[in-house]
Amino acid sequence: MMRRTLENRNAQTKQLQTAVSNVEKHFGELCQIFAAYVRKTARLRDKADLLVNEINAYAATETPHLKLGLMNFADEFAKLQDYRQAEVERLEAKVVEPLKTYGTIVKMKRDDLKATLTARNREAKQLTQLERTRQRNPSDRHVISQAETELQRAAMDASRTSRHLEETINNFERQKMKDIKVFRNSLYAPDYSSRLDIVRANSKSPLQRSLSAKCVSGTGQVSTCRLRKDQQAEDDEDEELDVTEEENFLK
Repeated sequence: MMRRTLENRNAQTKQLQTAVSNVEKHFGELCQIFAAYVRKTARLRDKADLLVNEINAYAATETPHLKLGLMNFADEFAKLQDYRQAEVERLEAKVVEPLKTYGTIVKMKRDDLKATLTARNREAKQLTQLERTRQRNPSDRHVISQAETELQRAAMDASRTSRHLEETINNFERQKMKDIKVFRNSLYAPDYSSRLDIVRANSKSPLQRSLSAKCVSGTGQVSTCRLRKDQQAEDDEDEELDVTEEENFLK
């Protein structure tokens, strides 16, 4: 009976190990790919800003009618980049950063699994020792009693660590589901016109808008005051950055 209980617990532990390994693998991949997507989106945003500046520079040399058309186009195109900037910031804060934390979370769960396996192995060892003692010395109650006591201690320790593991894995699963919903909601967005309205209303405070206005030249060029984390980055840096992120996730 006790041997069967140990086998059931071991089967449960293997399932938990598989679940943790899946999260470690797939969340690591997701983190790496989302981070690369964010970087490339930021670079596209920067290239678009350069394009807006060039259109405005060209518009300044044209006739009033054509100049107005070019500047209106540049203005609308620049507004699209405000949305792209909001997308970059949202994905970084709501998806990439939470995914990075799972490197530490997975390590903690592996430590819990290791402690549980150690306790269960000790219990299995004590059970085997008791069975051998009963076979070799069936009449030696003192030795058998000692073996039973050691088994009882090991079983209590294994039971305690098993309960702790069950609790921590349940919390892990609940947190995972909650975070996945956050990731999913971060990818959902309202319709196109309302997205731009939200960006225009919320992306800058009155003070920031005032400061940004001072950064715009007379030709209507895009403000260079907007922060650009990836403005000078090159595409060939992606592989090195991806490897670094994966290492950080696994630490």
